[in-house]
Amino acid sequence: MKWNYLPLLFFPFALFAQTPFPALPPVFKDDVIPRVDVFLPADSLALMLVPGSEYHWHASFVFDNGQVKDTVANVGVKIRGNTSVNAAKKSIRVSFNTYEPGRSWHGLEKLNLNGSHNDPTVARAKISWDLLRWMDVPGPRSNHVRLYINGDYFGLYINVEHIDEEFVKLRFGNNGGNLYKCLWPADLAYKGSNPDLYKQEFGGRRAYALTTNEIADNYTDLAHFIDVLNNTPTADLPCELEKVFNVDSYLKAAAFDVLDGNWDGPIYNKNNFYLYHNLATDKFEYIPYDLDNTLGIDWLNVDWVTQNIYTWAPANEPRPLYKRLLEVPEYKKRYSYYLKTALQTVFNPSSFFQYLDNLKALIAPAAQTDPYRPLDYGFTFNDFEQGWIGPLPWFQTPEGIKSYVTGRYATALQQLAPGDISPVIHHVNHTYLYPSPSIQINASATDDNSTSNMQVCYRWNGQTQTCVDLLDDGLHADGPAGDGAYGNSISVASQTGRFEYFVQATDNIGQQASQPACGWRLIYVGENVSPLVINEFMTNNSNTYPDEVGEFEDWVEIYNPGDAPIPLQSFFLTDNENLPAKWRMPSIWVQPHAYVVFWADSDESQGNRHTNFKLSGSGEYIAIYEKNADGFSLVDGYTFGEQNPDQATGRLPNGTGNFQPVNPTPGATNQPYTGVEEIGRTSLKLKIAPNPASGRVSITLESESESISEVELMTVSGVVLLRKTLNNTGFCEMGLESVSPGVYFLKAKTLGGNVVWRKLVVN
Repeated sequence: MKWNYLPLLFFPFALFAQTPFPALPPVFKDDVIPRVDVFLPADSLALMLVPGSEYHWHASFVFDNGQVKDTVANVGVKIRGNTSVNAAKKSIRVSFNTYEPGRSWHGLEKLNLNGSHNDPTVARAKISWDLLRWMDVPGPRSNHVRLYINGDYFGLYINVEHIDEEFVKLRFGNNGGNLYKCLWPADLAYKGSNPDLYKQEFGGRRAYALTTNEIADNYTDLAHFIDVLNNTPTADLPCELEKVFNVDSYLKAAAFDVLDGNWDGPIYNKNNFYLYHNLATDKFEYIPYDLDNTLGIDWLNVDWVTQNIYTWAPANEPRPLYKRLLEVPEYKKRYSYYLKTALQTVFNPSSFFQYLDNLKALIAPAAQTDPYRPLDYGFTFNDFEQGWIGPLPWFQTPEGIKSYVTGRYATALQQLAPGDISPVIHHVNHTYLYPSPSIQINASATDDNSTSNMQVCYRWNGQTQTCVDLLDDGLHADGPAGDGAYGNSISVASQTGRFEYFVQATDNIGQQASQPACGWRLIYVGENVSPLVINEFMTNNSNTYPDEVGEFEDWVEIYNPGDAPIPLQSFFLTDNENLPAKWRMPSIWVQPHAYVVFWADSDESQGNRHTNFKLSGSGEYIAIYEKNADGFSLVDGYTFGEQNPDQATGRLPNGTGNFQPVNPTPGATNQPYTGVEEIGRTSLKLKIAPNPASGRVSITLESESESISEVELMTVSGVVLLRKTLNNTGFCEMGLESVSPGVYFLKAKTLGGNVVWRKLVVN
């Protein structure tokens, strides 16, 4: 069936490089209920259903929605969830890449099949994900499916898109940033400036769990964001916070939470959300997660129907993401505007209930025959039907979906205190690729009145500011006339240097806003304005630096010595000057004075930082090329000779000097080669793992006759930073939490009077 309901996006949206709201592929087609079959040995199924197992059991997967029927062999399946792991109706994860690294299915590496065992309608999470999409908040796609395991019907499930590298790459155009899964008690309160303070564990897991870039395990960006959020004076908060956080997207998400009754999210329960460091904007993006405790479900004995929309968080607990933003008058007005808009459109019972009726009719047959739905609470099919309308006699169901929406709609309207908002400028985008003679600027705006004027204001090299109109006439690369998307081009012919700009909008009552809120966006114009350099490489990496799967491969470090971030998708890495496009760099950004390491291992299946060629230890050519209108241009290249095992070659001074032997420092500033690998009695071997290291390092003396008496960590100039005294052992561990990134020496003394040195790189 087709649902002629509401426009998908009631907030204006223009498509540029990112697709925050991707189309629904067959796997998430939601006008039918696909059948999902999982086949695995009976003894494996029995073991999988025992709570506590984290093993992915080998299985086959079959998907059939009436139009598409796919079979995927050798997948991994496991029980997932937190409070649901002990439920009779289990939630299931299907992993397509556990046993076939790099494999995906319809662009997905995993499927989350959620049982919704505490919801008699098995619908609240699906409804909530749809509401988020209609309210212009990036979130997972979802649909209902019928799950069969070994041919037996396990019931009606909600299939929810997994939040991972594929999720963020599809929506934000990159996946190289840090993605944090934030669970209770993730209140975003300030703990201090040390990033490691935010690695604190609760119940065996971190409140802020890094799910990408785990080897680096660097929380610097999160600590900085939390610092800005908590410690910036209210008057300065728009300027500073908008540099590091997509504020507007979160204000819409906050409006959703208080209307949907999502008390198990960050505002009330400091739980269930993701933060992604978007490399395209250098800002964190808020991503909602786990929406089953919504639309009247309650476990805390709180009346969510009447909870005040402006004081929705616990009064005596820190919730800076909600409370601090509402301290800013303009943010509070904008939050109110998003609430009002939702109440007039997607959360209005007069239109919303038709959608609910259609969804109920679609899933009712599958719910009626669901054999596991009654097992946890005794839900009957009458409970399923009544649960859409009004309360049920279960502790967690004081409201049905419609009774909740009716009550929440009425009280939110009473509590609403709207005000005239300034224009909200979004989707600011520029297009420039040397040697283009112009820069194209595009933007759009939202306002409770109407936008009377949009301009781009720019200056060259910090000099006089000039402003020109952005137009919505269909003639300035702005899309169809009158669609709310504006554009214009600015000539840069014969100009070079720093081009800085901001976009400003004025509404019909004279209120004005700019984007960025303070300061300028920067573009370097002219030849060699986006410099990338090959900064360091190693061809015979046998035990110096492992990749993310623990393999020691050739690697190349790329460095951005400039003052502006550089997108890599137009650059190529090659070992053959006759094949400049041999390997295209991924769609990630390199920030100013930052590094990216690529693995030259001829194994692209391991990820987007693994090339399709290897380096030769006997010597060859390596280069960066850029694709432009005239073909390919050489950015940086170097021909090297025979390389020694575990010997790095890099530029000294860092980023600018000639190539020479250096201490291996992938992802960090190049250091002069000391020549010290192991000094003293060379028959004694001191093993360090990992190396490079962060957090902790283990030290092993490989000897049957000797033991370690003392270990010292010192700088290359001989300053002792850490010392550990031991007694008759060949193994110890040393914490590196207080050690800054760099190159150091480990000095181990033995009971026999020998001294063994090893070099250690700290990330």
